[in-house]
Amino acid sequence: EVQLVESGGGLVKAGGSLRLSCAASGVSSGIGSYTIGWFRQAPGTEPEGVSSISSPLSSTYYADSVKGRFTISRDSAKNTVYLQMNNLKPEDTAVYRCALSLIGAAAAPSMYDYWGQGTQVTVSS
Repeated sequence: EVQLVESGGGLVKAGGSLRLSCAASGVSSGIGSYTIGWFRQAPGTEPEGVSSISSPLSSTYYADSVKGRFTISRDSAKNTVYLQMNNLKPEDTAVYRCALSLIGAAAAPSMYDYWGQGTQVTVSS
């Protein structure tokens, strides 16, 4: 069974950095064969797509709100996707979840098949 586990969240001051990890297991062909996305949800809001990385050319997507600050990458040998978050702002505060899509060019949450439980990111003013 496919499982995704996020880690790396925490409490940081505005302007600080965090690196989130999404470790996948049960993916026989490796995470490089699929699209992995990061989503976030703050209290009282709808889930927001933050970033994604797709195979086979590692095409990436970033929401306008995080362009220039966040970087998504993957280590296929470790079945892990990372989200490097720099210059964090209070509005980045949310629960961050990673998700895996079995199809290419996934964008909407409904296009993803497996989800992690989430990791909390809190950015103080």
